[in-house]
Amino acid sequence: MSTSTVITNIAALVTNDPSLGDNSPLGLVRDAAVVIDGDRVAWTGESSKAPATDNRVDAGGRAVLPGFVDSHSHLLFGGDRTEEFNARMSGRPYSAGGIRTTVAATRAASDAELEAGLTRYLAEALRQGTTTFETKSGYGLTTADEARALRVAARHTDEVTFLGAHIVAPELADDPAAYVALVTGEMLDACAPHARWIDVFCEKGAFDGDQARAVLTAGRAKGLHPRIHANQLSYGPGVQLAVELDAASADHCTHLTDADVDALAAGNTVATLLPGAEFSTRAEWPDARRLVDAGVTVALSTDCNPGSSFTSSVPFCVALAVRDMGMTPDEAVWSATAGGAAALRRDDVGRLAPGAYADLTLLDAPSHVHLAYRPGVPLVSGVWRRGVRVV
Repeated sequence: MSTSTVITNIAALVTNDPSLGDNSPLGLVRDAAVVIDGDRVAWTGESSKAPATDNRVDAGGRAVLPGFVDSHSHLLFGGDRTEEFNARMSGRPYSAGGIRTTVAATRAASDAELEAGLTRYLAEALRQGTTTFETKSGYGLTTADEARALRVAARHTDEVTFLGAHIVAPELADDPAAYVALVTGEMLDACAPHARWIDVFCEKGAFDGDQARAVLTAGRAKGLHPRIHANQLSYGPGVQLAVELDAASADHCTHLTDADVDALAAGNTVATLLPGAEFSTRAEWPDARRLVDAGVTVALSTDCNPGSSFTSSVPFCVALAVRDMGMTPDEAVWSATAGGAAALRRDDVGRLAPGAYADLTLLDAPSHVHLAYRPGVPLVSGVWRRGVRVV
């Protein structure tokens, strides 16, 4: 039999359900309480009206929000790219091959080494309030290496993405058509049982629109749902393709035409913005304001990977989105919780409403606004995942 717990004396509770709070998208409740029964939220409302429970936790006048939903990460890899980052930030040319460097290190790593890295980054993210995360393959680029990465990932999350089409494997660099045939054939057959999603890096130097379409439609035929790396480095067909194929998410969305924005606003595809990548490469920021004002559903995620965004901190990405991408603090917090859930087509996470998973983040601050107001400060002082306090 499950036990019930009330967390009371919450200064500001973000529910992401307008009907439960102040009718804003955040569904904010002041002087609030939340009741956990087993692994689910059973009740939210004002502290004075909270029902009796087995256990009681005093939030001490601090803020509580849903656990962050990090809907885009690359956590299965070997080695790191410190030298590349150091050179880039020191103004020195560097041509060590980027993703290819990580591919070589990942192929050389043992299963145990890959899993140790994954669990380390997941623990790091959990301490910073992330309770749901997606992660991808994409650094193996052989059938065996992609499949083992996904097997390892599937032991730690339900949100596993097959990204065999990250770049063309080095050994087939002169024959991209042969590599696409491998990804959509033998590699897909081996990887589909371990994944929920299929992804492709649709970009100059990676895969063009026709190749991306072939990869995503082959994945869909195997029961995987599409998501796509789109329009990160240049204008291109990725966003339009995402909307056409009903991809759950188009990720990066840095270079968008008006037609791209209109397509996102009219469809069900979430625009997932990854400010850690722009921060770490000194690239142009995505224009979140333009997307939000057009009515596009926006998610915020870390893109945690060893090359272009080696951060597991959603709070850091929230601060960047507010400071440099035109989002309000409320919008950024919504996008890092409910927006991430939408990018994974989930309604059981990213909100604190009866029936949702009891994934909660307690801040050492009276308001969620402090995530952007106090950048770089470790404000997360408690985390519950599926009803169990884990931080």
